[in-house]
Amino acid sequence: MAFDARLLSGVGVLAAVVESGNFARAADALGLTASGVSRAVARLEARLGVRLFDRTPRAVTLTDEGRRFHSQIGPLLAGIEEAADAASGAAAQVRGRLRVNVDPWFARLVLAPRLSSFLAVHPELSLELVIRDTLGDLVSEGFDAAVRFGEPEPSSLIARKLLETRVLTCAAPRYLARHGTPLHPHQLDQHECLLFRDPQTGRPFPWEFHRGGEMIEVKVSGRLVVNDLATKLTACAAGHGVSQTFELGLGAMLVSGELVQILTEWAEERFPLYAYHPSRHLPPAKVRTFLDFVLASAASSALDRVG
Repeated sequence: MAFDARLLSGVGVLAAVVESGNFARAADALGLTASGVSRAVARLEARLGVRLFDRTPRAVTLTDEGRRFHSQIGPLLAGIEEAADAASGAAAQVRGRLRVNVDPWFARLVLAPRLSSFLAVHPELSLELVIRDTLGDLVSEGFDAAVRFGEPEPSSLIARKLLETRVLTCAAPRYLARHGTPLHPHQLDQHECLLFRDPQTGRPFPWEFHRGGEMIEVKVSGRLVVNDLATKLTACAAGHGVSQTFELGLGAMLVSGELVQILTEWAEERFPLYAYHPSRHLPPAKVRTFLDFVLASAASSALDRVG
């Protein structure tokens, strides 16, 4: 069977439209006209016999068939790019555009303060961080990698555990001065607790306490529920209530005394941080280098508490 070069060309245009979000930006990226991109997509749709995009004057979105097709071809396109990089020697060079889906807490408290030095070391790299609470579909949304807290859901993605961080219970000194310091988790029913809404369930996360293999779940209450951990941390530091939060990224506030860890004997719960990438092959140098940077940033943040 003869290879259909037009099919590969159409797939490349499809990927560019998905990554850029519309035909005009895809045309700029590919060096084509918007009408040329539209014709290439139309030819691909005719070749496949399905409609790939829903088009409106304000947006272009994948249809269900388009989303399935794009998720299937994503790893194949990544493999072609890897082969081209290897042939040109670029696989060992950190350059080009890197698009990463990152957890908000990790991005704001751990990565952001260190990004300047990372980009200075890699002047040919352009980095786009998309900060959000959910992993989503890495392939169809054009991500090279993701960094997320929590155990991975079953998927075709390659997941690599980077580290584990403890879950600490904290409050501001001014709050403890007014309301006292709880000595046991069950005493939290007498305190104002800051709650974080689970994006998967829509309900506040339960509070667990771990000590020496024992785990207890405590029903806490509070008048403030948020969906952003950094906002919850700021409210806690302002003295609004008690909060459970990741130890990673918290070192400077604990060292300065802005926050005080409480119930220290019940702080053995750990939460994992994972990196994801869509290809089963060795990821490109830019992805490997970024994940090395993530690990180094986490290690540096952990030292903030003891440094």
